[in-house]
Amino acid sequence: METISSFKIDHTVHKKGFYLGSVANGIFTYDLRFKKPNAGDYISNAAIHTIEHLFATVIRNSEIKERVVYFGPMGCRTGFYLLLNGILKEQALPHLLAAFHKCLDLQEIPGASERECGNYREHDLEGAKQEIREYLNALSEHI
Repeated sequence: METISSFKIDHTVHKKGFYLGSVANGIFTYDLRFKKPNAGDYISNAAIHTIEHLFATVIRNSEIKERVVYFGPMGCRTGFYLLLNGILKEQALPHLLAAFHKCLDLQEIPGASERECGNYREHDLEGAKQEIREYLNALSEHI
């Protein structure tokens, strides 16, 4: 089988950051790398779940909501994938930053009730916000 694009990234040198992973049919797949791969520091399941709820809600209510295809966690727990329709990296970054800052302002986790979420008991709002703050700090070093 052909190696998929996310496995072609050299994870021994990949760092925290915001990367364009691939482009196919006008869909830009972005790698939101919160943690350095294979460094032993991973996002907890509860925090990653909460970040997914926070960011997905905020970005899907933003001015680019019609161009958001997907947002979800990497299985390795080092970050997230954001798929946008026709939005270049330099255009996407301000929306990404604004959405994460808005996530930090939320006092409740959207969609976190038993009726709305398949694992509503496993959330960590403060842990998620701490991960977001660390990611924003890492991004500020590279912008």
